[in-house]
Amino acid sequence: MKSKDLQFLTWDQAKTCLNASSVVVIPLGAQCKEHGLHLPLNTDFVMAEELKKLVASQVEAVFAPTINYAYYPAMIKYPGTVSLSYETTIGMISDICLSFKIFSVRKFYILNTGISTLKPLKSAADQLAHENIVLRYTDLNKLLAPVKKSIEQQEGGGHADEIETSIMLALKSEIVQMQKAKKDFTGSGGGPLTPIDDGSGVYSPTGAWGDPTLASIEKGKKLTDALVSGIVSEINELNKS
Repeated sequence: MKSKDLQFLTWDQAKTCLNASSVVVIPLGAQCKEHGLHLPLNTDFVMAEELKKLVASQVEAVFAPTINYAYYPAMIKYPGTVSLSYETTIGMISDICLSFKIFSVRKFYILNTGISTLKPLKSAADQLAHENIVLRYTDLNKLLAPVKKSIEQQEGGGHADEIETSIMLALKSEIVQMQKAKKDFTGSGGGPLTPIDDGSGVYSPTGAWGDPTLASIEKGKKLTDALVSGIVSEINELNKS
């Protein structure tokens, strides 16, 4: 199978691979979003880029450049985090897809590495359906659930935790500072995280939510394999439609 990396093509080369049967994959991952004391702000972006490499070798698709900003309101109180509004995120995704529609493309897959992005992505998909455009996207919770259930040791979490840190150890271990990882979990919580204990959200002094100290490369490889397998399957389904 052959995939194309759109950013490196000339416009006449792009013309030959953009048509009604094409699947355009758009990676989406925050490049400025806090991930605790042990993971850099660009964690989601790196994850999107690394997954893109693994997936591209197994599917036939056109890969667009990675989108590095979107809807991340739960971490906005931590320095360095940037979040677009819900409406702006929907508009951005819709505009990108509609730009490709000019060249008859109607099938899109967002290689999504966030959780808060799921709702605006669904809204964008619903809007684009009226334009005869099919938009599918990665749901990390769905694809990771079976493996997560078998390997997770933390009592709870969901951000820069055992699971996400394990994935990053498998994908890009050199940017993970495990010596700075700390358990930061006081219950199921709900709502935005905050580094200030003032009742305005779920207090998390580290910015993580869970126990990243339990992370390992071995767990990360199992999680990553599940992600890649699920994403490849979903893109292949689009190709067949």
